[in-house]
Amino acid sequence: MAREKFDYFAAMTDIAKSANKAATALKPLLADYEYHKFILQAEPIHELENQADAQVRAISDQLAISFMTPIDREDISYLTECLDNVMDGINEFTYLLENLVVTELHPGAEEFMDAIIAATEGMVVACGEFAKFKNSKSLKEYIRKVRSLENGADKLYSQVVKDMYTNETDPVEIIKWRDLYNRLERTVNDTEICVKVIGNLVIKNT
Repeated sequence: MAREKFDYFAAMTDIAKSANKAATALKPLLADYEYHKFILQAEPIHELENQADAQVRAISDQLAISFMTPIDREDISYLTECLDNVMDGINEFTYLLENLVVTELHPGAEEFMDAIIAATEGMVVACGEFAKFKNSKSLKEYIRKVRSLENGADKLYSQVVKDMYTNETDPVEIIKWRDLYNRLERTVNDTEICVKVIGNLVIKNT
């Protein structure tokens, strides 16, 4: 009996979906944030990160044994790493809230999460369309959408950091939120990196 062919595109899309699910699950926890409850409420997000890691390992294992791959194996490995960075960033943010003992959220956190949800939605679609990139009519549109969201997140970052330094008087809180906002901004940046990589691979393979 022939072994079923491994679907690299589907596995990469699953990593993107895990990131989007994690961001979507995190939003209501931030809207009704309570530190001691949050530690337990964040467990499903950690599980999504574990699921994404399992897909990363599956892709890596298949690359090690596959004779033929749909695109260069180095490109599959790099895109997989980029997608995993997004999931890791969302998960890391939850741990930062816990480890920095954040008892009260700044309003910019929820705005950033809206941007991350939208950017990961675009990333999911871009990954799905990448599997049929030679015939896709919408891939470029979603790449542009995510890049536009990243530009908006850069402006949001400048605004929330300026507000923090203007209005926050506790130096400990400033240190905490500097790290938190940096993590959120890098996560949006990572979604743009993913779609840029997909765009470059489309050009390379056409």
